[in-house]
Amino acid sequence: MASPRRDKLVQTALHLFCQRGFHATGIDTILAESGVAKMTLYNHFASKDELIVAVLQLRQKQFFAWLDEANERIGSAADLPEGRLGALFDALKVWLLEAKLNGCIFTNAGAEFGNDDNPINQEVKRYKRARIDYIKNVLRELTVNDPDTLAKQTCMLLDGAIVAVQAGLEETSFDIAKSAALLLIAQQRTSK
Repeated sequence: MASPRRDKLVQTALHLFCQRGFHATGIDTILAESGVAKMTLYNHFASKDELIVAVLQLRQKQFFAWLDEANERIGSAADLPEGRLGALFDALKVWLLEAKLNGCIFTNAGAEFGNDDNPINQEVKRYKRARIDYIKNVLRELTVNDPDTLAKQTCMLLDGAIVAVQAGLEETSFDIAKSAALLLIAQQRTSK
């Protein structure tokens, strides 16, 4: 059940986890930043892991709402489906760099909670599958041999670009990944 205090906890935790990581952010820090009492926290969440799952669910909802909005803007600006896919890379680059995010919260969660049985890792997998499905829907407008594989490849390129930027390699990582994705599309379209 949602409440203003619960929402405040989740929003504060999201901000702190994005900035500092999951293990490095303690419950006491979240409580101090949010101004919410410990009892209120445990009325809503039985553990820190449950709070992290709620944070990931919120972030997924925010991300796909943002992506839908960006895709609508892109859809009117790009004439060809390839242009829409390329513009998604451009939009994600802006999102990551302007928000000054410390990488992808889902990638970070997967690294910190890698056990397959962990509910946090299960939430990461749900997000990754949803992102593949989202990209697959964009690719449906293209005439390609294998849109399922192409969506997975595109998501891997996106993940690589995010990690490269996070590691401080270079801001052109998204441009490089976009070029690779467009080459994959062209290859699938010509090999029919």
